[in-house]
Amino acid sequence: LPLVVKAFEMEIMPANRIVAQIGETLTLTCSTTGCASPSFSWRTQMDNPLGGTVTNHETYSTLTMNPVSVVNSHDYLCTVFCGGKDKKEKSIKVDTYSFPSDPVIEIRPPLVAGKLATVICRIPNVYPSDHLEVLLKKEEHILLEKTFYEEANTNTETKTVSYSFNLKAEDIGKEITCVAKLPIAGMDFEPKERVTSQKLNADFGPQNTVITASPGSSPMKGDPLKLTCVTESNPPAQTVWRKHLTDGSTQHLIENNTYFIPRVNFTDSGLYICEVNNLVTNKTEKAAVDIVIQGTPNIVELSVEPSTTVQEGENVSIQCSAEGNPPPKIILRKKSDIADMRPYSEGGILLPSVMFLNGGDYECVAKNKFGESKSEITLNVEYGPRNTMISVIPATAVREGETVTMECTSSGNPAPLISWKRKVSSGESETIFKEATLTIQNFNIQDLGLYECEAYNQFGKEEKAVKLLVQG
Repeated sequence: LPLVVKAFEMEIMPANRIVAQIGETLTLTCSTTGCASPSFSWRTQMDNPLGGTVTNHETYSTLTMNPVSVVNSHDYLCTVFCGGKDKKEKSIKVDTYSFPSDPVIEIRPPLVAGKLATVICRIPNVYPSDHLEVLLKKEEHILLEKTFYEEANTNTETKTVSYSFNLKAEDIGKEITCVAKLPIAGMDFEPKERVTSQKLNADFGPQNTVITASPGSSPMKGDPLKLTCVTESNPPAQTVWRKHLTDGSTQHLIENNTYFIPRVNFTDSGLYICEVNNLVTNKTEKAAVDIVIQGTPNIVELSVEPSTTVQEGENVSIQCSAEGNPPPKIILRKKSDIADMRPYSEGGILLPSVMFLNGGDYECVAKNKFGESKSEITLNVEYGPRNTMISVIPATAVREGETVTMECTSSGNPAPLISWKRKVSSGESETIFKEATLTIQNFNIQDLGLYECEAYNQFGKEEKAVKLLVQG
């Protein structure tokens, strides 16, 4: 068989043209076929230093640039000799660029509403920077556009743009965006655009803390009351509600920006404090509101000391107290003495050595411009029988055969029990009847004599006597 001899050929990889990022590794490979022992040589077309390392193998040679730098922007020529007489060469164009990372946004000084803020955008290690275009935006509003066409450089550079403005409260939370573009015609690399965004996050406050009271700071008793504490703070402040008590102490109510009472009472009047605290700025602010509950008076207490039931001669005190706003006028009186409108400014009546006449119903009336309220209490004065009386119908001189009726009445508390006695011949008295009314029918001589009525309760007894005679 005839021996087939392959023709001497060469190729370079990657072919034609390459775009390499500065700082990375690039290897060019020059390989042959159809030559037993080729020899290789590398050079730049302008006779510059290679800027790389050559490694020769049997049928191929490599040129490694690690790392790629600006000096590697050249046409590289690989020449191969085969046996001294055959020579072939090919070239490859290497373009370099650097656009390794997204822009870095810095905002300084620490943001405070109403103060000057500076936004700085850095684009690290760019080459060639004279192609760089930078756009700075707040939301969709363009703050700054900059190109660096005039600034040709021979190495990677970090480029910076900055923009200063007065930070308004409404700017807080808006987004700052930095867009960096490196458009180089005819060079194929990704990405050609890099973007970074950052929110304008100012830490401030709490400030301008106010309390709103709904429906107002003087609600009517029974109304709902909603207290809302509003403050300006970033991050949001923590809120604590407290109330000043009349004894000078403070009551902790709730940790919330609203405090709600479904139905207010007079006891809800007082000074309410809302305290707001921003943990980041380490600032605290307070606001206070004085709540005054208005409404018809409310009788808090109507009492009798030592008790509602007393014995005649004891010392008695009747007290009435009421709450209301405006403060009510208090009238305490015995209901049977309605004509006596005498008000007792302290809402009290003192009865030293009480008499049975002082017993009865007492009324307390508390009045202000919104209305009045009333309350009653009964004083029960106990005493022994008195004013015991006997009435005889038709008369104490009685005809034989007539009917005679004797009635005994007595006052006392509790109501006295009544019994009738009669004197017998021995001079002793014997009980003959236990009712108030004693009736003798068909009167005769044996019914003559002395009759006694006895009224008694646990506080004593009283007796009255009557003598029945024969008329004519």
